[in-house]
Amino acid sequence: MVLVFALFTGLASIGLVGPDEPRYAWIARDMAQTGDWVTPRLYGQPWFEKPILYYWTATVGFKSFSSAEWAARMPSAIAALCAALAIAWLALKHYGEKTAWVTLLIFATTVGTLAFARAATPDMLFAASLAIAMTCAAGVLRSQGALRAATASPQAPRMQLTGPILFGAWLGVAALAKGPGAVALAGGSIALWMICTRQWRPALRLAHPAAIAAFGIVAIPWYALCAWRNPDFLRTFLFLHNVERYLTPVFQHRQPFWFFGPILLIALLPWTVLLFPTGAEAMRLWRAKTFADSPGFFISCWAIFPIAFFSFSQSKLPGYILPVIAPLALLCGVALERRIAASGTNRPWILAAVATTVLALYLAAPFLGQKFLPDLFNSQNWHARGKILQCYGAIVFLASMLFLFVRYPRLALSSICTSGLFLALMANDTLGIAEARTDDQFSARRVAASPQMHPPYATDPIALYQVQRNWEFGLNFYLGRMIPEWSPEITGPAVVFTSPSGLLALEKHASVTSVQEFGRPKCVKAAVERPLP
Repeated sequence: MVLVFALFTGLASIGLVGPDEPRYAWIARDMAQTGDWVTPRLYGQPWFEKPILYYWTATVGFKSFSSAEWAARMPSAIAALCAALAIAWLALKHYGEKTAWVTLLIFATTVGTLAFARAATPDMLFAASLAIAMTCAAGVLRSQGALRAATASPQAPRMQLTGPILFGAWLGVAALAKGPGAVALAGGSIALWMICTRQWRPALRLAHPAAIAAFGIVAIPWYALCAWRNPDFLRTFLFLHNVERYLTPVFQHRQPFWFFGPILLIALLPWTVLLFPTGAEAMRLWRAKTFADSPGFFISCWAIFPIAFFSFSQSKLPGYILPVIAPLALLCGVALERRIAASGTNRPWILAAVATTVLALYLAAPFLGQKFLPDLFNSQNWHARGKILQCYGAIVFLASMLFLFVRYPRLALSSICTSGLFLALMANDTLGIAEARTDDQFSARRVAASPQMHPPYATDPIALYQVQRNWEFGLNFYLGRMIPEWSPEITGPAVVFTSPSGLLALEKHASVTSVQEFGRPKCVKAAVERPLP
């Protein structure tokens, strides 16, 4: 129930937003219409920014769902479910059933998971594939005796070929999701563990020929076929979108070295405070020098190395941190369950800190909405829901503290987890009621669906002029065609979408008879009668 509400509700509450969602969705829809499952195409031209996995999965969605939003976002929701089940299984094998349930609840209710499970991008597919590969790698190492179980569970059977094959196959899936970065992250994480623990032979077992063969069988066919059909593929994808993206700020995504620090703290909310007991447990193992065969240390390497790797990148985006969420959720689950199990007559007050975080988020939600999205949330309807959010946050906090006081920490944990589900339901309800304003603010869905944009009502041509990229790709997707750029040479009336600055330039070349503003950032819909002399 938690996973269903957390990951699958409200996938279509808002139209496709930003430049990425409608762009990726266009490619997948085009693939479904043309039947070309090899070359991603944007407006008829090959587009090699990302590999093929997201497009394949979204193409299946476009063949199965009538809703474009469900088709485009369902792959991420399913991937988040797979990641949750994978790390829960890993927690079950190494730490026991109770830790598995806690890990499942933490991962499914973090801000990072809730956000990217609803994004029509390859990020969650990439993160989920790496999480499953990490789970397979841990199984191989445990079967070799390199990792001990923290519980009294029986020793894992020897995984001669199955484990390495599964590890290589899922690493190949990750390479299909986002490219060679999968090998860099997995290889770097394993190498970090190998160097620190000096367990060379078990680590090299993960480079078994069966693992390499499985990786090649899964990943190489599409890369080879796409390169054969498109001679420019290797240069564009491998060098421009991977090597140059990492080494240079070619795409203007430069951020400071510490950028992923605050992003990670936000992504783990409301469980961020669990990083303190997690860090304390790690320091205890390090001082006692008992981390060599600790499954927790192996899992932590899958969080430490990606953060370090992307911190040195010259291009940084918030989604890069997503592969870290699954291993950190597991480590936080382990730390929390140990605090609960060892509490005895004491109370695990770390849950009080989590409940306080939830209360702060609920109290701040109405004010943040009105401050950053005033056009959407300055309404009587939102004020009423804001009061409900604040009251519910207070109820969750008081209930959690009461359960802690009477020494029922697991009931306190359950009440905290329901807060995430309630917030998701309230968000979907608010977005549904305010659907018109929501789409006008963030998406081109409602604007493109208006009768004035389609025959027989649309008699004038539609054009773009210095419009922001998110509105350009959104309008193109929802209107189902590439809208041409307006130029002064065009004669006759037209409907032109532009930006406020573009409107000033447009007025120098043509007579603008009406103006309609919407969206963040502002988009201007202008009716142009004729060019000026």
